[in-house]
Amino acid sequence: MDVPDLHCQMILDEYREAIPMLNKMKEEVVALLRETLERNGIIVTAIEARVKTEESLTGKLALKGAKYATLGDITDILGARIITFYTDDVDRIASIAEKLFEIDWENSVDKRRLHQLDSFGYNSLHYICRLPGYDIRFELQLRTTLQHAWAAINHDIGYKSGIEIPREYMRRMNRLAGMLEMADDEFSRIRTEITDYRRRVQNLVQNGKLDDVLLDGDTFRSYLQVGPLDSLNKRIAALNQAEIQEVPLVRYLRVLKALKCNTLGDVDRLIKAYREDAYLLARHQLGNTDLDIISSAIGLQNVCIVCILSTGGGKIGLERMFDAINGHNSQNNALAELTFEQASNLPFMNKIL
Repeated sequence: MDVPDLHCQMILDEYREAIPMLNKMKEEVVALLRETLERNGIIVTAIEARVKTEESLTGKLALKGAKYATLGDITDILGARIITFYTDDVDRIASIAEKLFEIDWENSVDKRRLHQLDSFGYNSLHYICRLPGYDIRFELQLRTTLQHAWAAINHDIGYKSGIEIPREYMRRMNRLAGMLEMADDEFSRIRTEITDYRRRVQNLVQNGKLDDVLLDGDTFRSYLQVGPLDSLNKRIAALNQAEIQEVPLVRYLRVLKALKCNTLGDVDRLIKAYREDAYLLARHQLGNTDLDIISSAIGLQNVCIVCILSTGGGKIGLERMFDAINGHNSQNNALAELTFEQASNLPFMNKIL
């Protein structure tokens, strides 16, 4: 590499003096971005930042040194990058960046607007920013995970090889670029449609149209938000004036499906059909104890127990239920035996026998 001329050497001297300030600025930019994204509930793949090395800066000055009067004219001396999962998050983060930083619009560029097939990996949004309290500008790049992966691979295959890639291989690379761009758009579209689906489900649940909603993990969580088991759990807790400890109930999903629940309407009818006997079972379980903390799963678990026993599932059915909830282990057989014994003298068991 050629020895820098006097002008470039002066910029390098500026750079060396500015290193502590640039590192401090880098830490502040990353911390500010991370805190703001977390506060806005935006999950990203990575937040990266680097101060340009002296070697890299020397090379830049050797090629373009005449363009820069001072170090402050070099807009990428500090570079930050946010890598997102979805294309629409790029615009959300861009809006946030515009509020956090002073944007140099003249030198910023939205490469997504170029619409070139072979530029997919470089279709990121580049903002030239100024952090309040600092004179030096920095570059902020926003791109998706797929765009970032493509840029890295294309750089490795094309730029680092040091040779011109034959047209045959460029054509194949460009085809892949188009496929990745379609995948990027499709991921965002799917996320939007899933969000819309969840809103529709919540609306149906709120309006009591439970038979219109198929039972799955998402819909089951929406159903639980309306508190279908709250009154049963409170009645059970009142037996010992116990505190109710909240636990996830999604592990009962397999049990409910095994009990032929295909919609939320089926689950709702199951709870209503067996809640009184589930309460009686809890009364028998807790009557001679001093437990002052109970699980929020007790109501649903007892509903399932009563349903299994009422439909002839017996001890084997109970053991299968405990296997589904707790994972297969030797203790589930003993737990099924105990539960069957606790229920054996209750009225609903007499009807079966």
